[in-house]
Amino acid sequence: MFSYKQRSTILNTLNHYTFDVLVIGGGITGAGIALDAASRGLSVALVDMQDFAAGTSSRSTKLIHGGLRYLKQFEIGLVAEVGREREIVYENAVHVTKPEWMLLPLYKEGTLGKMTTSAALALYDRLARVRPNERRKMLTKKQTLQKVPILKEDGLLGAGYYVEYKTDDARLTMEVIKKAVEYKAVCINYARVTGFEYKKKKIVAANVRDEISGKSITIHAHQIVNATGPWVDDVRKMDKVHNNKQIRHTKGIHLVFDQSKFPLQQAIYFDTDDGRMVFAIPREGKTYVGTTDTFYADDPIQPVASEEDVTYLLNAIHFIFPKLDIAKKDIESSWAGVRPLIFEDGKNPSEISRKDEIWSSPSDLLTIAGGKLTGYRQMAETIVDLIIKKHKFKHGQKSNTKYLSLSGAKGLNSVNFHDYVANKAKEGEQLGISYNEAKLLVEKYGTNVDDVFHFIRYGKESNVPITLYAELLYSIYFEMVMTPCDFFIRRTGYLYFDIELVQNYKNEIIEIMSQTIGYSESEKIFYQMQLEQFIDDATM
Repeated sequence: MFSYKQRSTILNTLNHYTFDVLVIGGGITGAGIALDAASRGLSVALVDMQDFAAGTSSRSTKLIHGGLRYLKQFEIGLVAEVGREREIVYENAVHVTKPEWMLLPLYKEGTLGKMTTSAALALYDRLARVRPNERRKMLTKKQTLQKVPILKEDGLLGAGYYVEYKTDDARLTMEVIKKAVEYKAVCINYARVTGFEYKKKKIVAANVRDEISGKSITIHAHQIVNATGPWVDDVRKMDKVHNNKQIRHTKGIHLVFDQSKFPLQQAIYFDTDDGRMVFAIPREGKTYVGTTDTFYADDPIQPVASEEDVTYLLNAIHFIFPKLDIAKKDIESSWAGVRPLIFEDGKNPSEISRKDEIWSSPSDLLTIAGGKLTGYRQMAETIVDLIIKKHKFKHGQKSNTKYLSLSGAKGLNSVNFHDYVANKAKEGEQLGISYNEAKLLVEKYGTNVDDVFHFIRYGKESNVPITLYAELLYSIYFEMVMTPCDFFIRRTGYLYFDIELVQNYKNEIIEIMSQTIGYSESEKIFYQMQLEQFIDDATM
């Protein structure tokens, strides 16, 4: 189990052991590094000042995609690398990733021509080694409108049709961390690095404060890795020296609509009238649209959608879906995320490369910056290779994460997953829930659904739906959930994709969490206020 009950034990272990690697940052990059290192036999610690995936890794477009737009920037190597990684991520975590056919409409006045798009998609297929049954197709105008009747018809030439992969970014991060824990990595959230300790001008330890208890500890490690995304420069400033590289933050937002207002059944990727590219993706009875790309200088802890951001996306929707009567009042929820990009003078946000870089300071602090969700595994492999070579570790010579199923995916793959879901959903029916309810749980938790079913079978009576109760208890006992926001945002995504459920059951969920975890009265009030603030930000 990986639960709040283990916090004191985890903190004690962190305080009394010297690790091969300490990873600062529990987003997808840090999680990937922890898993790669631990699966090779290295001793690993991971800390995050917030919850796991609370930063960029829960605020993306939720796609494992090959970066088709980077072909326009001639970043062929990047497209090839992350394109190939898509299938690896999919096969290793079929319960949180799945293929999604994407429609790319082409217009006379658009930036994408029919011939160049066909050639680009063909190159994309080759670079990414796309499976034969998922290779691009070119659609006529009639075929395009059959798939998306609400598209703008004026000037429509047809569409490119190709496969991307849809994911739950926060749950993917969580499954990576849980797999790292299976390999004995010691991971904890709400543990803030406050400074470093040195020996002969080299970093040997990090001072860490547990944000839950207030207790301070010191974690010793042969190698400390700064994988904190938008906060990499903040961590580097705690070091005595750092290079002249720096991070430039850009912000992207997404808007969520109910499909009764935005009836989209086919994911599309379209260029706007100002030449940017935007996704519109159906998910769980909703349609979400994004993203924007603007420089951002404020606090990255809790970015929100501004009026200007919302107006931009609404205009983009009206431009490509003129038949829709969509207004701000129809937005159910929104989220905003900060991208930590490596600064390039003179470039606008959309032009800055998404390539990752690794920097080493004279004190031996390793920093990894940039990169994409899709490439997390390859980034981790690269940095752990470097660590092993640098420290001459005798174990862990070769990464095996390319073929390593994540938590919840053991024995599952793209061939057998649908049968597994169908059979397990029938088991769930025997517990008194509907087949569809059981199916959704299996698709979300994979082989870990047995633990969720346990809480359905033996759950206490409460005023919340039994499936919601079971998800809550599972997240508390198996996923280190500490706050209502952890549960509603990062473990389930309900705050974005079922805001009505959150509104209906937030008080009951907080009460159950308070009784289970043991909040003090002041903590309970604080977490209630925190959740209300996130709801306000999401619903604008």
